[in-house]
Amino acid sequence: MSDTNPNEGDSSGNPEQTPPPGAGRPSGGGLAMGRPFGIPIVVSPTWFLIAAFITFYFGEQFKNTRLGDRVGEGRYLVAFGFAVLLYLSVLLHELAHSVVAKHFGLPVRRIVIYFLGGVSEIEREPESPGQEFAVAIAGPALSFTLAGAFWGIWEALPSTSDDTPTALMVVIYLVSAVWTANLVVGVFNMLPGLPLDGGRVLRSAVWAVTKKPMNGTVAAAWAGRGLAVFVLLFSIWQGRGQSGTGADLYTIMWAAFIASFIWIGASQSLTVARLRDRIPRLQVRALTRRAIPVNADMPLAEALRRAAAAGARAVIVVDHAGKPTAIVHEASVTATPPERHPWVQVGALSRALRPGMTLTTDLSGERLLAALRAAPAPEYLVTEPGGSIYGVLAAADVEHAFLNG
Repeated sequence: MSDTNPNEGDSSGNPEQTPPPGAGRPSGGGLAMGRPFGIPIVVSPTWFLIAAFITFYFGEQFKNTRLGDRVGEGRYLVAFGFAVLLYLSVLLHELAHSVVAKHFGLPVRRIVIYFLGGVSEIEREPESPGQEFAVAIAGPALSFTLAGAFWGIWEALPSTSDDTPTALMVVIYLVSAVWTANLVVGVFNMLPGLPLDGGRVLRSAVWAVTKKPMNGTVAAAWAGRGLAVFVLLFSIWQGRGQSGTGADLYTIMWAAFIASFIWIGASQSLTVARLRDRIPRLQVRALTRRAIPVNADMPLAEALRRAAAAGARAVIVVDHAGKPTAIVHEASVTATPPERHPWVQVGALSRALRPGMTLTTDLSGERLLAALRAAPAPEYLVTEPGGSIYGVLAAADVEHAFLNG
């Protein structure tokens, strides 16, 4: 029911991925509910849908019970109280992930509570198997702790009878439901497959043995896919065993929903890991386009002719001293009709160099992506460490290399 999302991004299941250049944050609004430990808490509108479902479903389940007979239509209010307590437990589960992540210096963007549970948007992958294990295990450990605490309270409470006060009966029912729900959340999340917390524990173990985080992700993702298939097949088998005339349709539909959630989450984790595996291979020197320097008053036609003759794919505007001042914007050139090329000066199609738009050839990997995010632009001037012009880096080229390897 929960999900860590590094960078991309647990599903209690999943940790939020480093986005490609130009990619924005995952969209989505919600109701802000405070900032415990400095972590923004957001309740998605979808939570209200599942809260309504829980209220109706459990309200109906209470209908012919001693509690239902006692509170009447108030049973729906009791069911809603259970929905709130359940998701407060999920929130604590996610806070456990996030607090441990922050302890290791991993930034946490926010926690989102939604219809499937919660997601901790941890913005960077753990740096070691030990960190991965600690962040992943924190959520289920908290859920088991809550289950134990509420079970202890439940054991201390009297059994319900016709003489039990109504208020106490409500408390007993809620305490029983909450400890059971937390036990289920903890056990479910410890299943060994991504995107669940147990999958991240498995990932940390394989990572520790092989010394390669990608190996851990592949193993845990395929374990998650296998788990999804098992959940579906087991539900079909169990349904047939119970009815003898075929699998129960409701059971199969619910199992299919859970299985699809696990399968999709595992597949997304694998995709994200493969993308992250490409990050170290992003090299400014290898991706930079050859460029020629021209003056701002040069006609576009002449600049393009010189670029073609030099085998260059970019044009840099320089002043009379040869200092770069702007980069000719490729999209503006493409949008200019060919018949106007002799009459348009390159300066009119250029973007002035701003702070952050000059990169050096030694940038690569995470440092390169951080530089692009710090100063978003379509093109960047690339210089040698000594300051001489090397060429132009297009953000589109970096994104293409990131997504297509």
